[in-house]
Amino acid sequence: MSEENYRVESDSLGEMQVPSDAYWGAQTQRAVENFPISGITFSRRFIRALGIVKKGAAQANNELGLLADDIADAIVQAADEVIAGELDDQFPVDVFQTGSGTSSNMNANEVIANRAAEITGAKIGDRVVHPNDHVNYGQSSNDVIPTAMHVASLEAVEKDLIPSLESLHSELEAKEAEFDGVVKTGRTHLQDATPVRLGQEFGGYRAQVEKGIKRATDVQYHLRELALGGTATGTGLNTHPEFPGLAAEYISEEAGTQFREADNHFEAQSAHDAMAEAHGALRTIAGSLNKMANDLRLLASGPRNGLGEIEQPENQPGSSIMPGKINPVVAESVNQVHKQVIGNDAAVTAGAARGELDLNLYKPVLAHNFLQSAEILSNAAAVFGERFVAKLEANEEYCAEQVEQSMALATALNPAIGYDNAAKVAKQALAENKTVRDVAIDEGYLTAEEADEVLDPEAMTYRGILGSDN
Repeated sequence: MSEENYRVESDSLGEMQVPSDAYWGAQTQRAVENFPISGITFSRRFIRALGIVKKGAAQANNELGLLADDIADAIVQAADEVIAGELDDQFPVDVFQTGSGTSSNMNANEVIANRAAEITGAKIGDRVVHPNDHVNYGQSSNDVIPTAMHVASLEAVEKDLIPSLESLHSELEAKEAEFDGVVKTGRTHLQDATPVRLGQEFGGYRAQVEKGIKRATDVQYHLRELALGGTATGTGLNTHPEFPGLAAEYISEEAGTQFREADNHFEAQSAHDAMAEAHGALRTIAGSLNKMANDLRLLASGPRNGLGEIEQPENQPGSSIMPGKINPVVAESVNQVHKQVIGNDAAVTAGAARGELDLNLYKPVLAHNFLQSAEILSNAAAVFGERFVAKLEANEEYCAEQVEQSMALATALNPAIGYDNAAKVAKQALAENKTVRDVAIDEGYLTAEEADEVLDPEAMTYRGILGSDN
């Protein structure tokens, strides 16, 4: 860097050249140079969470008389800018860094300190607001980063994922009602099975999403615990006894949702079981959406040589070479999101299970993978509901024709003529390319009236024994 493009800042290791227009300082610059790994930096939601934590800490320390009013006010104002996203370009540190996330914690400390100094009328780098002594007062990277991780993760689940799932749920519920009268062939093992109503199948999808919302809600309990106040190893050295609870109150107020001090600070810093548990819910939800997307792609396959029981929306041309081809592109994106979430889950599961003794050293990769999963899963659920599920239509007449041809209708004959005779009817119908109804009548097993009652496809979609008084 030429002299006009940098300023000199220092840390405990000495001086560093820092870009003149940067709010970060020496430690951040060292991290930028030490970790040219992926080019992936922390997401908007995590940076926002860092700002929330630093603001809450400053407010708590000020209330406890540990931070002067003018310094605290400047820190709060600078943290507000971080929360609002006004300083996102000041967080250049790669996700793959020191396992405690110290580089990102110091990045936040330095940016907020220098911006706060500027707010007071001082120059950037003057250290009238000190990154360690003021912004990081009563804190350690070891409790700040897991705190920000929980704040960001809970917000992602509560404010993004659950609303998106609720939107998808509404679309599925509407289709469940719309398709309730459409009788179609059920399938098990990809083979014809007893009839179902298309609405019943969509009711199954709707129930999957309902349970997914419940899973996402349940994991919030442990994410609401904050490690802040444990400092380096969980003992709370160099922090006020009332700081953790007070800071949690301020963080809750800023985030608009409830957080609390960790039940045990040693657990909160040395293990991240809550992250593994929560991402397990994301993995399960992704699997649910993947199952739905696969089913709907199969049901819409064709349009002439597939199952063709539903008609998919024409979101975009499907081929660069085959004119008129339409593919289930939105459903395919859901399938791909599932695979990414599975990969992220492997990283989260492995990272949460590691770390030695008093500190888990996989905090940055845990945070990054969780937040990516939550973001893409939220977006996929919303788009899936809006641009695919909501636009599906049923091929009702075709479904009825296929049901009439199904060999599985013979199942309803069991109570009337016995399993063995029903099997003979099914095999004969298949061999002679006849319907089960025709064979049952032709062979004298049922009269036409009895066949109408026993082999009513819609009646087969309800619990009960056809052709009996039960």
